[in-house]
Amino acid sequence: MEERANLMNMMKLSIKILIQSALSLGRTLDSDFPPLQQFFVVLEHCLKHGLKVKKTFIGQNKSFFGPLELVEKLCPEASDIATSVKNLPELKTAVGRGRAWLYLALMQKKLADYLKVLLDHKHLLSEFYEPDALMMEEEGAVIVGLLVGLNVIDANLCLKGEDLDSQVGVIDFSLYLKETQDSDGKQYHVRITAVLDQKHYVEELNRHLSCTVADLQNKIDCLEKTNSKLQEELAAATDRIGSLQEEQQQLKQQNELIRERSEKSVEVTKEDTKVELDTYKQSRQGLDEMYSDVWKQLKEEKKIRLELEKELELQIGMKTEMEIAMKLLEKDTHEKQDTLVALRQQLEEVKAINLQMFHKSQNAECSLQQKTEAISSFEGKTNEMMSSMKQMEERLQHAEKARQAAEERCNKMKQELAGRLDTCRQQMSQLDSKCSTLEKELKSEKEQRQTLQRELHQEKDATSLLKTELQQMEGLKKELRKLQDEKQHLEKVCEEQEQALQEMGLHLSQSKLKMEDIKEVNKALKGHTWLKDDEATHCKQCEKEFSISRRKHHCRNCGDIFCNTCSSNELALPSYPKPVRVCDTCHTLLLQRCSSNSS
Repeated sequence: MEERANLMNMMKLSIKILIQSALSLGRTLDSDFPPLQQFFVVLEHCLKHGLKVKKTFIGQNKSFFGPLELVEKLCPEASDIATSVKNLPELKTAVGRGRAWLYLALMQKKLADYLKVLLDHKHLLSEFYEPDALMMEEEGAVIVGLLVGLNVIDANLCLKGEDLDSQVGVIDFSLYLKETQDSDGKQYHVRITAVLDQKHYVEELNRHLSCTVADLQNKIDCLEKTNSKLQEELAAATDRIGSLQEEQQQLKQQNELIRERSEKSVEVTKEDTKVELDTYKQSRQGLDEMYSDVWKQLKEEKKIRLELEKELELQIGMKTEMEIAMKLLEKDTHEKQDTLVALRQQLEEVKAINLQMFHKSQNAECSLQQKTEAISSFEGKTNEMMSSMKQMEERLQHAEKARQAAEERCNKMKQELAGRLDTCRQQMSQLDSKCSTLEKELKSEKEQRQTLQRELHQEKDATSLLKTELQQMEGLKKELRKLQDEKQHLEKVCEEQEQALQEMGLHLSQSKLKMEDIKEVNKALKGHTWLKDDEATHCKQCEKEFSISRRKHHCRNCGDIFCNTCSSNELALPSYPKPVRVCDTCHTLLLQRCSSNSS
């Protein structure tokens, strides 16, 4: 009872001092804040009071993390805390995990809610605590009510890098005795630290602005030097353009004289060629008419020859068909002869059987009566066989007659084909004679054509001379065009240089405007203050909301608040002796300035 009362009083004192010190400090609490550390020590003692000892293979285990794990099952909102505690590789004991769980629950401002859920299910807590434990009595409900007041505090506790497993939880009573005396001194110390932070921030901003001003002045000097060089080049280019214009005028005059002479010669040659072409066209028309008539006669004779060849092919096809039919008839006659031979063999066998039966009938007169009926049936069969033989012989005779008729037809067709072939040969001989006459006429026409071609060659030689003169004219035109292109190129160069000068002037005006803007920004930044933690709820760069896992961090260069991922870089600043935390944008800017200064 006394132990529970003492723990209850210590819990009230620690919560009261923690709230007072946090409100007087006016900023988020770190893990190094002594009242906060003592609060966690007292809370740990309260949770350990009356715990049951569990026996395992390793030995006896007494940890308050067991009941805290029940919160995840009873309240789904606490699953984030449980997963983040399990994912921390630095924690190896149950005590360290329990302390990390309490840190995260306080940062979420839900420590009181989670413990209330546990107290509502005391039948589950009875597995971990004795019946007279603090959490099983009314004092547990009082502690939960006191913890509700801690929702006023903003805590930003870092779990990485802290050895939560090996910390010794000892209550420091001196803190509660000296707290009243040291409260005014701490407030004064906090204010001094805030003023010093703002002073360092302003000094760093002034240094950055002076660096940017020096860089802009260097750029302006370089631009002025390049501007003077460009002006000199422009003057030289204008002189060269004037000389080229004079040369161009002289070349134009020479070109006009050459063009007049060439035009006169071209007109004379054109008139001569027109007269020669008219005579050539008249002679060519007569030859074309003669050639078209001969070509038409040849086409007609070729058509007649093709028709005769088609008739020959048809007659040859008929002959082949007749030969195939004859072969089929011969096959049928052979097959029928084979059947006749087989029937005759059967007759001879029947006769032999009859003879055997006759001999047996003489030997066995008793069985005559029974076998007479069989003999009569055999005789009927032989009669039928004889009738079928006669029918087959008649069919053979008809087939032989048909074969003879087909042979006669084939002979007649051969005679007719021979007559037609003779007539075709005669026609072919006549056509050959006509072709020979036509070839002679073609030879005479070829000779005439050769004479005409010689005349054409002569005309072509004359035209080639004219073409050479024209090519010379074209060469002169090309030279003229080259000169014009050079002139245009020089004009373009002049225009580009003028544009470059205009752009350089624009750059100079822009750099002056930037200098004025930087001066205005410098004036405005002199009045800026260090951004407070309460004023920022989202990261300035990635705009993600701050939470337990995503903590707030100040950039020591610009003074804004960022998350850990956006401010993970560290650099040495003139106002700080050691490397301090800097955001990504400030990191890149500072590196660029260092590189520009070194160059």
